[in-house]
Formats: sequence, structure tokens, C-alpha cells
Amino acid sequence: MDLPTIENLLCFLAAAEQQNFARAAKERHITPAAFGQRIKQLEQQMGCKLFERRVRSVALTLEGHRLVPVAQETVRKALQCREVVQGDNQQTIAFALGTRFELGMSWVLPAVLEFQEEHPQYAIDLYFGSGNDLLDRLKQREVEAIITSAPYTHRSWSAEFLHAETYVFAASPSLLKRQPFETVDDAQNHTLFDINESLPLTRYLTSATGDMTFAQVRTCGAGAAIRYIVLRGLGVAVLPEYMVQHDLQEGSLVRIMPDLRLFSDSFRLLFHRNSIVQDYLVQLADYLRGCPLK
Repeated sequence: MDLPTIENLLCFLAAAEQQNFARAAKERHITPAAFGQRIKQLEQQMGCKLFERRVRSVALTLEGHRLVPVAQETVRKALQCREVVQGDNQQTIAFALGTRFELGMSWVLPAVLEFQEEHPQYAIDLYFGSGNDLLDRLKQREVEAIITSAPYTHRSWSAEFLHAETYVFAASPSLLKRQPFETVDDAQNHTLFDINESLPLTRYLTSATGDMTFAQVRTCGAGAAIRYIVLRGLGVAVLPEYMVQHDLQEGSLVRIMPDLRLFSDSFRLLFHRNSIVQDYLVQLADYLRGCPLK
């Protein structure tokens, strides 16, 4: 299959995902007119309409739906063919990966750099953002994949489990010496810190205990900031275990109500099911599973 046909299939898959030619053209970095011409060429090659045109969107025809899985496999096979013939002169496999800043700096970046040392044909750019921002960028194909624990998925996305994300309810031993925290009722004597007013970390605690009433609830925008404040003995907080495991080991932080089992989550690699680098993302996921969280 020639290169123009492969590019036509890539445009087709982008349009099938976006359901909008203008957005799909932006994803493929070509003008809307050129994009429309590629779809027209593909429809002529296939001998049928692949999309129903609407005012602000497009929808796959029955023939278009049938073509999607075949097009995905064809594009992947074309890339594999290029790898085989190029041998040691493999083309660079480049894509952008999104993640949260703290997790990115402590775990993702070191792991990705090690991965690229072992696989020099990979060129992985990192984007750091918040949960919703990362999801939006994946939807718009501004990144090829994201690492997230956000409880969100989409029918056209694939997910690779990476690691369980466990949490601890913690405080400094000096704070607990001054003001014990042994039962749920003791919350009324303490200041709670979380990232924002929706209390995204605290929910892993209250999902297990039910609502708790604290003397004061403060926010400070980031897990690293919360850790710093709690280490200073200024309040209590729920924090990811990987972030404070060293503090717990050396005793600068201790678990509050240690027999209480908090709810957990998981880090996943999310990406579009029709991604042309899907096989490479799965390979990256396999590597990341072998790198302990830190």
C-alpha cells in the first residue's frame, strides 16, 4: 500500500474519532481543504461513502464503521513493515505523554529517561498538567497518552494498568503528641489540608469513614505543599503513600488510626484505541509497571 493511501487512512481514523473534519484536520496538521480531499480520495478508492456530512459534524456510514478496525490494523502493519526494513536505522518513534507534575518529576520522568536509554529510537516529550487538563488534551490529541488515576474513560480509549495508588492519613508525631487523633470524633480538634475545595485526597478517607467534621479545612494546591505543611506539624492530611513512604519509614510522619483501611486507586496509561503508536505505548506501559512508584 502506497504512502498517500496510508495518510488517507490516518485522516479517516482521525475523522472517525473526532466526528468533525476541522478538528481532525488540525490533528493531522493539514488544512481543512487538504483533509477533505484526502477523505474524498479514500472514498473513491473504497467505492463508497464513509461519512455522512452534517452541519457541524460527520458520522460514519455502515461502510465507515466496517473500515475502522481494518484501517487501524493496516496502519500498524505499515509501521511494522518500515521497522523491519530499516533495521538498525529505525525511524524515531515520537509522541507526547501527559502526567501530573509531582508524579512526573518523582517517577515518570526518571522512568521515561531510563526507558529511552534502553530504547534510543523513542523520543518521548512530557507535558505536565492537572487531571481535567490532561483529559482534555488527550481528547484533542494534543498528547498521545496520559498517566492518570482520574476515574474517567471513554469507549474509544484503551487503558493499561500501571500501579495501584494507595493513600495514608498522616500527621507529624509532634502534632499527635499535643493533640491525639484516635477516633473519627477527634477530627474536630484538627486542621485538614487538601489540594482544593473539592477535597480530592480526603475522599479516600471519608469513603471509608463517612463524613468527618474538622476544626478547619485549608487548601494549598499541590500534594508536595501539603506534605511540607504536615511535616511542620500544622495539620493532618491524606497523601499518596509513594510520596511519604520515606517520611513514614524515618518516623517524621505517622499514620493516623493505622488500622483504618483507606480507599485506593490506580495509575493507568490512557490512549486512543486507534493510535498508530498503540503497540509502542503498550511496550512503554510494560516497562513502567516494572518501575516502583517513588
